[in-house]
Amino acid sequence: MERARSDLTRRRLLRGAALAAVPYALLPDARAGAGTQAVDHPSAEWQPATASNYTVSGRPSSYSVDRVVIHVTQETYNDTLSIFRNPQKQVSAHYVVRSADGHVAQCVREADVAWHAGNWGYNTRSIGIEHEGWVDRPAYFTDAMYEQSAGLAAAVCGAYGIPKDRTHIIGHYEVPGSDHTDPGPNWDWVRYMRLVDLA
Repeated sequence: MERARSDLTRRRLLRGAALAAVPYALLPDARAGAGTQAVDHPSAEWQPATASNYTVSGRPSSYSVDRVVIHVTQETYNDTLSIFRNPQKQVSAHYVVRSADGHVAQCVREADVAWHAGNWGYNTRSIGIEHEGWVDRPAYFTDAMYEQSAGLAAAVCGAYGIPKDRTHIIGHYEVPGSDHTDPGPNWDWVRYMRLVDLA
């Protein structure tokens, strides 16, 4: 009996040592699996907003989707994700695009209503895309950001049959009742819409 217990302990030790020898990067990441399944856009990373900051829905059955709203965060990428995770902030967007490399985070499923436009009717009918940066700092609007965002906007338009034009891809400042100015005067709409068309 004592020998059997000793063998069992030895086996556990060996198994633990073997697991410790496996590089961490080769182990499955529980978050990665969930993130891959949750995203609507294939190249996005799932970075969920708190459920307190959006409305669960069943779009497009519950509300038709016919707009894309372009925003600028007035924050860093990481701070924006933190704000969306804070239940006291009561704000979210479907996507956030990072300045440096155009990396896309999805924070709210497209089927759900993100709280981004400041107008309930526009929230129910639109997909919100935030861009890291400040409206008065054009250096944040990098080639990578424009390209990845335009690809995302084109994919959203394709998924919902939204025309790729300035009537349907709008700035936050164009939402009725909005007091926001984003994406601001430094956002190159001509370039952006050309990239959306080409995507």
